Amino acid sequence: MSLKDRILNLLGLAMRARKLVTGEELVINEVRRGKVRLVILSEDASLNTKKNIMNKCQSYQVKCLQFGSRHELGWAIGKDERVIIGVLDSGFAKKLKDMIHESDEGENL
Repeated sequence: MSLKDRILNLLGLAMRARKLVTGEELVINEVRRGKVRLVILSEDASLNTKKNIMNKCQSYQVKCLQFGSRHELGWAIGKDERVIIGVLDSGFAKKLKDMIHESDEGENL
């Protein structure tokens, strides 16, 4: 199993454990409330979305990484396409951060 598949599987596990929020508005609200430990943005997110999310993450000191396509992220968590995922659990966030950096696919934003 490739590292990318393991990352997507871990996202699915986090979703089943109810440790993820998805959708721009929900993620931004949870970032504001200090609940989000990591934001994952799809590589095919629009420039406007990227800018909006990166600014929000910077002002609240939340790590933001780019990984996968909207199709892959949605598939991993059993939903339709997803452009933005907020990880609520620090354990999942740390593991995902490490794995995404290791894959070198995660562009650090």
